[in-house]
Amino acid sequence: MSVSKFRPVRRVDRMWPENEAVELLRNGEYGFLAMCSPEGYGYGIPLSYVCDGEHLYFHCAPEGHKLDALAVEPRVSFCVVGSTRVIPRQFTTAYQSVHVFGVARLVDDDDERRHALRLLVQKYSPEYVEIAEKYIAASFGRTAVIRLDIEHLSGKCKKIPQEG
Repeated sequence: MSVSKFRPVRRVDRMWPENEAVELLRNGEYGFLAMCSPEGYGYGIPLSYVCDGEHLYFHCAPEGHKLDALAVEPRVSFCVVGSTRVIPRQFTTAYQSVHVFGVARLVDDDDERRHALRLLVQKYSPEYVEIAEKYIAASFGRTAVIRLDIEHLSGKCKKIPQEG
């Protein structure tokens, strides 16, 4: 019997079916990438992203704190939050979230970088694909792409019926 390196969800009653968690991951607007900085501190940043099968892609500048952190420790987590609704009367919040864990690395292959950038355009600017191709070509040399290979995914939600 193998032991998972990932903790089980404590509130099993709030586990979200994997297909719904994957749907949020595919359609979420942005998420938070959590890393360990070279100085040993947690480093979390909000990022636009795109999901492509077992991978997430992010774009960034070819240098900076994020890439420095990944060079030291490529194991990361990424969290996307869907709908939320504070319920003041019950002192709680209804929510949806998906959390992935994996290894993130800089993409060196130019074809994969272009593929990732085109996927980002299709997700965020589908009506501007033609213009985006020119933009990708013009900024390609100063744009880095990170690929997160997903090793583990879990979704949680807390559903609270509407009052009334």
